[in-house]
Amino acid sequence: MRQWIVAGNWKMNNTLAESLDLASAIKEGARDVKGGEVVVSPPFTALVGVGQVLKGTGVALAAQNMHSEDKGAFTGEVSPVMLKDAGCTYVILGHSERRKYFGESDESVHAKVQKALASGLKPIVCVGETEEERAEGVTQSVIERQIRGALAGVSFTDDIVIAYEPVWAIGTGKVATPEQAQQAHAFIRGLLRERYGASAESVRILYGGSVTRENIGELIAMEDIDGALVGGASLKPEGFLGIVNKMP
Repeated sequence: MRQWIVAGNWKMNNTLAESLDLASAIKEGARDVKGGEVVVSPPFTALVGVGQVLKGTGVALAAQNMHSEDKGAFTGEVSPVMLKDAGCTYVILGHSERRKYFGESDESVHAKVQKALASGLKPIVCVGETEEERAEGVTQSVIERQIRGALAGVSFTDDIVIAYEPVWAIGTGKVATPEQAQQAHAFIRGLLRERYGASAESVRILYGGSVTRENIGELIAMEDIDGALVGGASLKPEGFLGIVNKMP
């Protein structure tokens, strides 16, 4: 049975003090959680501080992005070596906002996935279609291109986590129905089986897109939904822990 994950992506929110307060509240609220993983992803400026708050607890630290090189003349970037040093276990890669606003491509996501794994970080690889692509009926071809691009030449490891985030549901209040989400997750699982055989059953696939404590129950009940990548609801401890506490 796959172990669930609830990961909070704080995006470009919270000062250092706010991040430490939020991390402390989540640490206390998740103290007795069993059977899954709780992950938080603060902004870069708070990684070290939040990492210290969470040290020795069951709550893991994730970064929201990274460069595909260990060091060099890449002004404004952060390397996997730096993330490991800050205490990160996970890194979110290929988020639709990175693709949309910063021009990230399937090729650049692929390079980062390879580097993350080589550096001992677990990548949470984001895929998903826009509203226009869903309307055009090309959801599966978009997801297939992103999955194949990200994992090209990547050997199997269950350290890889996939997050299906329909772009039209991120921060909009719109949520894929449990059936729509399951259909996409099952399709992703099928792509992973083509590549990795039976081992694909151990890869965790998260749903993201306006996830709340009110809708997570129906989503997590689906066969191939193994948790959530949470945006807005992760910025308040009661909202995030409400989702965590709905996990099986």
